[in-house]
Amino acid sequence: MKIYIRPQAFEAISFDLDDTLYDNRPIIRRAEAEMQQFLHHAYPKSTKWQFDDWRKLKLSLFRLYPELRHDTSLARLVMLEHGLKKLGYDEKLAKAGANAGLEHFVKHRSHFKVSDEVVELLTQLKQKYRLIGITNGNVDHQGIGLAEVFEFVLHPGQGYKQKPSSDMFALAAKKLDLPLSNILHVGDSGKSDVDGARRAGCQSVWLNPGFSVTEKSSANGQLPHIEIDSLQQLRLFI
Repeated sequence: MKIYIRPQAFEAISFDLDDTLYDNRPIIRRAEAEMQQFLHHAYPKSTKWQFDDWRKLKLSLFRLYPELRHDTSLARLVMLEHGLKKLGYDEKLAKAGANAGLEHFVKHRSHFKVSDEVVELLTQLKQKYRLIGITNGNVDHQGIGLAEVFEFVLHPGQGYKQKPSSDMFALAAKKLDLPLSNILHVGDSGKSDVDGARRAGCQSVWLNPGFSVTEKSSANGQLPHIEIDSLQQLRLFI
């Protein structure tokens, strides 16, 4: 543990989810593979496209509609609909396929459980602090075993921008009825989590490296209050 800025008293801890509480990379790869398999079966023309084709389409849509970057589910839905149209399906079929494809992805995207070790840590922290989640992703926190430890989890979309924007931090403070300075945010991203939290006025803990990552990152933005290399170091706050 490294302390860069002495933390002040805080009443709530917000957690990033993906790559902070679990390794998200294999989960996303599996969900995308399951979604593609579904599309290949239900919409055979999609066999012409591989992962890179879908990613290129998503990037082009981001350039046309920058607001899609702030809503993960909507971005995937729009990508699927546009892609199916490009592949030769009419608007009705493309819309139906996009909704079904997104539903299939979301189902597998949340088809796992957070480890008992992490849930135990959060449960102990909850005895002393209010706990919430602030994530840029679209995982179902209830489905992965976090319903009992978090008061609520915030996702971007519906007018709220993703981190490092201050939108979700400000909304969290409003929902908690606490000053931003009384929230300690924990996350693995120097940009999204550390810069986002610090700019919003929260205190921050940087998990570096992130979950199941071996190499540390260099700080290119604002310094966190505290840097840790294991979530279990948060036991010092218990």
